[in-house]
Amino acid sequence: MQNGRFADAALVILGHGTTLNDESAAPVFQQAAELRRRGIFTMVREAFWKQEPHIKTVLAEITAPRVFIVPFFISEGYFSTEVIPTGLGFRFPDNLSLVTPRSSLFYCRPIGSHDLMTKVILARADEVVQKYPFPRAPKKSDTTLFIAGHGTGKNANSRKAIERQVELIRALAIYPETHAIFMEESPRIADCYQIAPTRNLVVVPFFISDGLHAVEDIPVLLGEPERVVKERLASGQPTWRNPTERNGKFVWYAASVGTEPLLAEVILERVKESGRS
Repeated sequence: MQNGRFADAALVILGHGTTLNDESAAPVFQQAAELRRRGIFTMVREAFWKQEPHIKTVLAEITAPRVFIVPFFISEGYFSTEVIPTGLGFRFPDNLSLVTPRSSLFYCRPIGSHDLMTKVILARADEVVQKYPFPRAPKKSDTTLFIAGHGTGKNANSRKAIERQVELIRALAIYPETHAIFMEESPRIADCYQIAPTRNLVVVPFFISDGLHAVEDIPVLLGEPERVVKERLASGQPTWRNPTERNGKFVWYAASVGTEPLLAEVILERVKESGRS
């Protein structure tokens, strides 16, 4: 199938990586496997900034004439627009192409700031309610949607991807209200109970992986006792039970967005948008 416009190109899906949580890398490997299966590129490789296989090692092994590097990051934040592109020799957003003796390299924009992420978030919200309808699936008209992010003072762009998605979803008028909430900025995750005018809440963590933030920190911030979260985690159980009643409201907590099948399309869009296809 490698007879299209990317037949000479390699795709590198670049994740942050960590040695602290094995699940962190899983979404990168999943999306790479899917795009490899489609046979669009001459090769598809996984790479990371803070774990093996390291991005510099991977790039040194590729000999394809064109190499597209897609940052598998939620926002145009500190790592995806400063640390990593600078470390690779790019300057974001002014100079996103490099010519090496073997290949032309193209650094794409992070996936999380693409408008198609709206579909990803809505798919996650629908999925969790349909999977756990007890006592019965709430109507969207009786539900407030929250998009939960990290938030940081290091880079002002960190929260923009989430706020942009809030705007897009509000414009669709699917839910009566949609809000952003953050771990380290205001409004805080724990504020969701006061913000929501409805009895039903759906919280979608805008994180790539079901790592420590999504699996441990946010459930605690939503009100689950830390001891209970750790006990469930140790026994291999979900750390949040859907739905859980807190403060007189029912809360459905979705999976992180990184393993959503629609993300393969977002990655392809980022490659096409690079203007080099």
